[in-house]
Amino acid sequence: MLYLILIFKENKMGEIDSKTLYTVDDKLTMKLADDARMPGKNRVEEIKNYAKLAGITRIGIANCIIVQKEAEMLKNMLSADFEVYNIDCKYGKIPTKEILGGESTSLICNPAGQAQYLEENKTELNISMGLCVGHDMVFSSKSKVPVTTLIVKDREHKHNPIQTFKTE
Repeated sequence: MLYLILIFKENKMGEIDSKTLYTVDDKLTMKLADDARMPGKNRVEEIKNYAKLAGITRIGIANCIIVQKEAEMLKNMLSADFEVYNIDCKYGKIPTKEILGGESTSLICNPAGQAQYLEENKTELNISMGLCVGHDMVFSSKSKVPVTTLIVKDREHKHNPIQTFKTE
């Protein structure tokens, strides 16, 4: 198993030297995000604003089939301003046993295939919608362009994991 270890350069006072943590591209992304912030607006509007400010014209959506209806709605919302490509998690209809072995007859999710499809369509920003834990990680690592998350899968709380922390 691969483990990522982050080592931060510390200054003489033992504090993290933030100047060494961020690349020029990181700083540009963060500046655009600050400029795109829209207090009182929803995340979709902020993503649209960010993309416009960044000069992005092609957006990809990688979604779980459970949120296919919402992915289509998002595509329609973005299509007035951008070329939008969406791809569901069962892309390629790959049998589970082909990737993970075993005897399963079900189809496996294909996050690497989703990233490849969006790369082939030259997207400049990708949106993750409801991908499973792990699958979202593979998708993000395989995506050649930045990924932002709009919906996370949470089966117990109808895709609203903050409810985990709410007590009755």
